[in-house]
Amino acid sequence: MLDFEYHAPTHVVFGKNAVEKVGTLVKEQGCKKVLIHYGGGSAKRSGLLDRVAQSLEAAGVAYIQLGGVVPNPRLGLVKEGIALCRKEGVDFILAVGGGSVIDSSKAIGYGLTNEGDVWDYYAKKKVPTACAPVGAVLTIAAAGSEMSNSSVITNEDGWLKRGLSSEYSRCKFAIMDPTLTYTLPAYQTASGAADIMMHTMERYFTAVDVPMNLTDNLAEGLLRSVMKDVTAALRNPEDYEARAGLMWASSLSHNGLTGCGTDGGDWASHQLEHELGGKYDVAHGAGLCAVWSSWARTVMPANPARFAKFAVNVMGVEPGADDMETANRGIDAMEAFFQSIGMPTRINQMGITLSEEDMRELAHKCSFMNTRKIGKFVPLDREAIYEVYKLASK
Repeated sequence: MLDFEYHAPTHVVFGKNAVEKVGTLVKEQGCKKVLIHYGGGSAKRSGLLDRVAQSLEAAGVAYIQLGGVVPNPRLGLVKEGIALCRKEGVDFILAVGGGSVIDSSKAIGYGLTNEGDVWDYYAKKKVPTACAPVGAVLTIAAAGSEMSNSSVITNEDGWLKRGLSSEYSRCKFAIMDPTLTYTLPAYQTASGAADIMMHTMERYFTAVDVPMNLTDNLAEGLLRSVMKDVTAALRNPEDYEARAGLMWASSLSHNGLTGCGTDGGDWASHQLEHELGGKYDVAHGAGLCAVWSSWARTVMPANPARFAKFAVNVMGVEPGADDMETANRGIDAMEAFFQSIGMPTRINQMGITLSEEDMRELAHKCSFMNTRKIGKFVPLDREAIYEVYKLASK
């Protein structure tokens, strides 16, 4: 196991009716005015926004609201939020929603506390030195942004999707009530579960060959649990234990726990998906499923033993004649699982037909205009990235 530092400071309040505590939690932050940031109409229709507002009012906390966050949250709304917060004297941002809302809230927080254009921080031109405090009322088990140090924003100018990771953006608290996820459409439930799994799988496929038994056991157990729980939640959307398992896994999968003692993981699949999400606005988890097996088949020969361990311990396949055969069985089994929950395993299954020009453009953007390689398991340059997109388009 490699040396590591682990930091997960978010205060978690988990359980039925946990949202009733939001006023108290916000007041404890000592803020003067809150921005309630949310997405579409579901938070209103469900009455959740009213419950949040009532709790804030009971605690004597002033607030304003800004909705309109969409999947693959937009820079334009972030800038609108920054301007609104400055005008209204907001000093705390409360995200009511899933990962997109939380990511947008974090971006507003960066914009409030750092000079210049907030996009410069996502474009890696500048490094943030602060972030306004953010809290979350989670409504979707997926991105894990409620306990992670990361956020991802899409710039409408060029449709570039870029991430920013910084300890400054960790949520001060996260309210998690699994019952809030009962009404999610099946596709969102499945896409969210895939996103959860990929956050651990990205960390699992490490480039270093050192013993990591405990971390591996945590990762493998989490993955098996998510596979079981999403299947149960799709069968019965109001299965509380299944929904609770998914919601807690969302946080544990992206708060760094399943990567302790590793090199941090690969993350190439996320980079590949970011370009798809930025240009075609696909659901993040679905986009990850569409590229993962093509990435896996491309890099697996570099260390088939790692994939073979995944195949046996996570996917439960019978070992083959050698690691290569076992590894391929595991990739096949993961594809079959994704298909069983309604997720794509190829890009064209999302209604997207990529031309040669499209694939070249995606690869160019993914390589940051041919200035970087992605991934650690096997670093991929622009041409290798193109080949993965090509394989994922067959």
